[in-house]
Amino acid sequence: MNTVVRKLYPVYRWFIFTPYLIISTFIFGLTAAALCFFMDPKLPSRICGAGWARLNGLLTPMFVTVRGRENIDPEQSYVIVTNHRSQYDVLLLYGWLGIDFKWVMKKELRKVPIIGISCEKLGHIFIDRTDRKAAIRSINEAKKKIRNGTSVLFFPEGTRSRSGKMLPFKKGAFKMALDLGLPILPLSILGTREILPPDTKDIFPGKAELIIHPAVSIAGYDDENPEALMEKVKNIIAGPLDES
Repeated sequence: MNTVVRKLYPVYRWFIFTPYLIISTFIFGLTAAALCFFMDPKLPSRICGAGWARLNGLLTPMFVTVRGRENIDPEQSYVIVTNHRSQYDVLLLYGWLGIDFKWVMKKELRKVPIIGISCEKLGHIFIDRTDRKAAIRSINEAKKKIRNGTSVLFFPEGTRSRSGKMLPFKKGAFKMALDLGLPILPLSILGTREILPPDTKDIFPGKAELIIHPAVSIAGYDDENPEALMEKVKNIIAGPLDES
């Protein structure tokens, strides 16, 4: 049966799923951008972002399990930190995390049609990784948005892991947490790499899991030396990945 599915699925992927992905991205993206002119971006983000992600996840199909939802306080803002294995991480997080958050993303994505303007209107954060001063300005501007239950999400590896093993973490997320006095919410993502491996278009149905760990307090850590906090969070995220 698996062999039959693998032979037939590319036909479904190119003639049904891919056109739907393009059309739904166009519709949901423009709708979200338009709604932001009339209401708080939180609502379009939840309705359009989560709706887009869940529908495309369903049509893949991606079968999702979420563990640890009880670790989220909906009234608390967090600095969310997670591993990054696939473009499908975006669908998983947007569709199933269930809280309002802003992405930190590279500025090149601002030029992507529909997606770029939608993300800008929804308040996501574009940074120029080639210009440290510009990146710091973007982060400082973004800090104004992280309040009243709205969180900020980082992929601290900076890019998708091609090997499946976690890459070294960058310090930005941890410095922001210490600067804002916010707890860190670690997440572990499993399974998305098998659904869509990095640098390919070989989407295939599969199971994905999102593990929400208990929040990590920043008490006792120093923003002049965030390495200890960074290492603690990295070990928490890596635990389920090592087990798998």
